[in-house]
Amino acid sequence: MLLITSCPAGCDTGFRETDIVMPEGRLLVCTACGHLVSQIEETDYLAALAKFDTETGTLPSPLSQRRHDQRARRLFARVRELLDLGSGAPFRMLDVGCSSGVLLLSAKKEGIEVEGVEPAQRAAEAAQAAGLTVFAGTLNEARYPAERFQAVTMMEVIEHLRRPIDVVKEIWNILVPGGILVIGTGNADSWTVSVMRERWDYFHMERYGGHISFFTPRSLERLAGRCGFRIERLETKRVRFAESFQASHVVYRTLKIVAEVLNVPAMWCHKGHDMLAFLRKV
Repeated sequence: MLLITSCPAGCDTGFRETDIVMPEGRLLVCTACGHLVSQIEETDYLAALAKFDTETGTLPSPLSQRRHDQRARRLFARVRELLDLGSGAPFRMLDVGCSSGVLLLSAKKEGIEVEGVEPAQRAAEAAQAAGLTVFAGTLNEARYPAERFQAVTMMEVIEHLRRPIDVVKEIWNILVPGGILVIGTGNADSWTVSVMRERWDYFHMERYGGHISFFTPRSLERLAGRCGFRIERLETKRVRFAESFQASHVVYRTLKIVAEVLNVPAMWCHKGHDMLAFLRKV
């Protein structure tokens, strides 16, 4: 039985098959909003998720930690701006799907009062052992009180959820009025997807365990509206036309140069494959 049988963005129309062929079958597309989903079955999905249940979770290497802190600092600056807070001002934040706590560690360095929630038991325990406040379980199981947080982050998580609408509605409940939800995910309406199709590694279960639901700016906007949010800011970046392991060195280098030239117009047109959305509770 298929894991996903209705549009994760909440549309009540059906799916049709695309020409993007994966090992699990052709990707399906919602006929109303263009959202893409996998035809994976539940047993294979659960097995793919197991790769994240480790002590290290998604922690970066020591060499990449500084770069991660720099990216997180820019993210927090945007959140403060949308919350109308001054530079360096503290606020209360929850990271949903925090794994072993890399974003939480960056947030603590910025003076943010931060908590996390993580369903992968071993990863959650690793975060707790590092002194972080992390609930081991799902967001609904955590039962946070209403209007507890000023901001919630959900980075590289929503593409794993079979029913993201339930999670986003619960986030609406725990955010203060006017609070900010930040969602980071891939963009299924990118120039990368237009060219690479099934070669884009983001679609591949064996490389990214549990990726089953692929948003576009349009489907994300529909999900936001159905859950009581509006998109305040949407950013996309990066274009890629080949993976290094899929092409010869000369072809890969040539396509990389072309992609780099297109990075700026991709940002202007929302056609980059990395998507970051800032949603406000209304």
